[in-house]
Amino acid sequence: MRISALQLQLFIDEYPDAVPLDAINYLTGECNYGGRVTDDKDRRLMENVLIQFYNPSIYEDDDYKFSPSGLYYAPKHTDYQGYLDYINSLPNFPDPECFGFHENAAVTKNQNETNDALTTILICKSSAGGGGADSN
Repeated sequence: MRISALQLQLFIDEYPDAVPLDAINYLTGECNYGGRVTDDKDRRLMENVLIQFYNPSIYEDDDYKFSPSGLYYAPKHTDYQGYLDYINSLPNFPDPECFGFHENAAVTKNQNETNDALTTILICKSSAGGGGADSN
């Protein structure tokens, strides 16, 4: 069962005094993504990751950051353009820390991308034949 943003907003509106973070964690982890994440260890990981994003520190602590570098955080309440400005200030190619990985993950990713690109080039290059016919 997937819930929409409107359903989530209606649910949150029923609790005007406090944001029901446990319920939002459950709705996001179990209802929206629970059917797609079938491995029990992956589900546990997803629950722990969601706890970092849905917790009271986000709006209680002015210095709460999602990443060690401090680049990723929940921006203060602003207008539409303010949110767009924050989003546009984020890097186009995020570091591995954005996803919770060690910075060495970037080395592995770059090596894999290079290998894939070179493999694709080698597959596409024409073979040198001596028959006189043009090869594609």
